[in-house]
Amino acid sequence: MTNAENVRHEPGSKPSSAVSERERLAAVTNHLPVIPTAPPAATPLPVDGSLAPLPEDRYLNRELSWLDFNTRVLTLAQDPSLPLLERAKFLAIFASNLDEFYMVRVAGLKRRDETGLSVRSADGLSPREQLALINRRSQQIAEKHARTFLDMVLPALAEKGISIIGWSDLTTDEERRLSEYFQEQVFPVLTPLAVDPAHPFPYISGLSLNLAVTVKDRTTGGEHFARVKVPDNVDRFVRVNRPDSPSSIPAFLPTEALIAAHLDTLFPGMEIVEHHAFRVTRNADFEVEEDRDEDLLQALERELARRRFGSPVRLEVADDMTEHMLELLLRELDVDPGDVIQLPGLLDLSCLWQVYGVDRADLKDAPYVPATHPAFGERETPKSVFSTLRDGDVLVHHPYDSFSTSVQRFIEQAAADPHVLAIKQTLYRTSGDSPIVNALIDAAEAGKQVVALVEIKARFDEQANIKWARKLEQAGVHVVYGLVGLKTHCKTCLVVRREGSTIRRYCHIGTGNYNPKTARMYEDVGLFSAAPEIGADLTDLFNSLTGYSRKAKYRNLLVAPYSVRSGIVERIAAEVAHQQAGRPAGVRLKANALVDEQVIDALYRASQAGVPVQVVVRGICALKPGVPGLSENIEVRSILGRFLEHSRILHFVGGNEFWIGSADMMHRNLDRRVEVMAQVKDPRLADQLSGIFDSALEPTTRCWVLEPDGRWVASPARGEKVREHQQELMRSRRGGGV
Repeated sequence: MTNAENVRHEPGSKPSSAVSERERLAAVTNHLPVIPTAPPAATPLPVDGSLAPLPEDRYLNRELSWLDFNTRVLTLAQDPSLPLLERAKFLAIFASNLDEFYMVRVAGLKRRDETGLSVRSADGLSPREQLALINRRSQQIAEKHARTFLDMVLPALAEKGISIIGWSDLTTDEERRLSEYFQEQVFPVLTPLAVDPAHPFPYISGLSLNLAVTVKDRTTGGEHFARVKVPDNVDRFVRVNRPDSPSSIPAFLPTEALIAAHLDTLFPGMEIVEHHAFRVTRNADFEVEEDRDEDLLQALERELARRRFGSPVRLEVADDMTEHMLELLLRELDVDPGDVIQLPGLLDLSCLWQVYGVDRADLKDAPYVPATHPAFGERETPKSVFSTLRDGDVLVHHPYDSFSTSVQRFIEQAAADPHVLAIKQTLYRTSGDSPIVNALIDAAEAGKQVVALVEIKARFDEQANIKWARKLEQAGVHVVYGLVGLKTHCKTCLVVRREGSTIRRYCHIGTGNYNPKTARMYEDVGLFSAAPEIGADLTDLFNSLTGYSRKAKYRNLLVAPYSVRSGIVERIAAEVAHQQAGRPAGVRLKANALVDEQVIDALYRASQAGVPVQVVVRGICALKPGVPGLSENIEVRSILGRFLEHSRILHFVGGNEFWIGSADMMHRNLDRRVEVMAQVKDPRLADQLSGIFDSALEPTTRCWVLEPDGRWVASPARGEKVREHQQELMRSRRGGGV
């Protein structure tokens, strides 16, 4: 998640109605096919006499659905059955999620409204109408978030000896020690900025925490405004070690409270009239003109520099801010009053990650050690991944199966194996100190042919990916950045190995990033295979990504933007045929988001034909389940918990097909990204995927169920037997202890 991607839905997706001239020119210049930036009309299945016309109001609003998702995250923070510091963590996740939602989704809607683009959402709302609904809903859930912290989590932390205190709570000795700390560590980095005819209103950077201060000249009596930025290179909380608490469990004083207590030091000779905290969120979305710039890295770095100067999209203020002060901020920042969020208590509760770092194992989830998949041997006596895959395909399920002893080991063994000739890998997001990147560097330095497709446009990871791209290039790795106009989001690795007189290809296709840190928090699946047809498919895919190949059809893969949507819709239609012929039929779908109108309409048609449809979605869902005559055969549920449910799995019951991959059911995934869905054919592995669905869809599994009117209802009802999906999967893994 920043690591806010924990329990996070990735906002993004900027719909457009046509291929722009820039994209058309770029495609011609680079000998690439023109890729439309929005799907055609949603008419996946013909209407015959047995299927009623689809109603106009058949979609839920995606932005409000996302806010509902973040509300479900907040519900976890309110759950007294969860360990206390885990509840604090969910408060931090909620805050980070909402920041990103405003920086991307709300910013996009504002841009469309301000430029007069009257593109309506699938549910028929204009950008302005959506913004009005978002503002009302955001104020409600932000207040609920603040009150959850103040009324529930904060007192509970205090009961456990973890205090978040104010300046007035300090003893005289503590005040003295913290004043010394302020003078030595904080005061030197503060820059109070006055506003008067000689000093224009300062630029307020996005997501920075600030104090708005009114001071009075003791001589003239004139009042003046000043802004003090809370430094972002110091911890948000100052640790206050108290004699009656263990040294590892300090009290926490917000840094803004420390600064506020010493404003007279910043403004000597002036009277401090009032001070209030505020925070601005700015538009952080941007586009790189790929056809205009020869060097994509330089173009991206230039746009990243512009990001911090984006227009304001939200102003958060303390609820004790005076009307006069608020009016000044609105005027100087050019913020619409509807974009103001007034909150009690602390602003930016993502700071609770610091509190979560307290060493209190009794207030956190018990440590979980992922198990090494039996196919790869024990941790102490690992088996060669290559010999294992020659015996058959392997499916891993993270975090229950260890990433380090499966995916990471696969790449590290390939890097060290003298018989390996080439490694080709996609990298979308990886960790700060990445063993995957280090293994690729080792392989290149050993003389292997190494190709890394680094997606430097991965939102909010751009700087890190630029760093890795340059480090890989310096080591001799062939680094490419994908196709013009498309993000490369697929998770694939191809290893080419000489075995005697033959060449064998070993493959990994997954649903999650090659990131060992998030692999301990994100739920994902991955397929290892040495099947020749999959190896041939990945060879063709990498040739498309690195060269001028226009391959659109594959043997065992569906690849966006060419065939993922059409492949899914065709298979849903086949389930209708199975149902109408009296054969077993059904669709089970697990994803982070279900937004694409064509896929939703295909599911509606399947439901009308009597096909049972079961959807497990973590975040956004624009489909309305349970509507008579439209979707009464569709069930939608959402599971949130300790791990981020991130895998994308499809099961077409009548065709007995299982697919896994990187694509969510969203426009951006199906039209503007390179995504890969792979069919899992081995019956053993298909049974494993079926078991994931069976567990998630078991009637007593704790979840939220989507109602026809868009409400999410907790299930099972209070007092009924509850089964925890993730805990059951942890228990089922040999060697994985809780």
